[in-house]
Amino acid sequence: MIAAPRDGFHGPVKRSITIAGHQTSISLEPIFWQALETAARGAALPLSALVAEIDAIRIKGDDPPNLASALRTWLLAHHQPDHDASQ
Repeated sequence: MIAAPRDGFHGPVKRSITIAGHQTSISLEPIFWQALETAARGAALPLSALVAEIDAIRIKGDDPPNLASALRTWLLAHHQPDHDASQ
């Protein structure tokens, strides 16, 4: 049986982050912000640096999604059991 997340469901929260010298706003649900902060700590990077690295990978694609979608996708892929730590 499935259940709601421990803290319930929450809508997106907008934050401003500086990427490549310019400020951008990103809207993500709190659970994704928490996961990004955890990933940044694990990589010994500031949150903005991790987001900038993901953004740099995102924009190399043929049809890049918006940044929020790329962050969510990266986080989900990053937490898969078969994830390659070098990605």
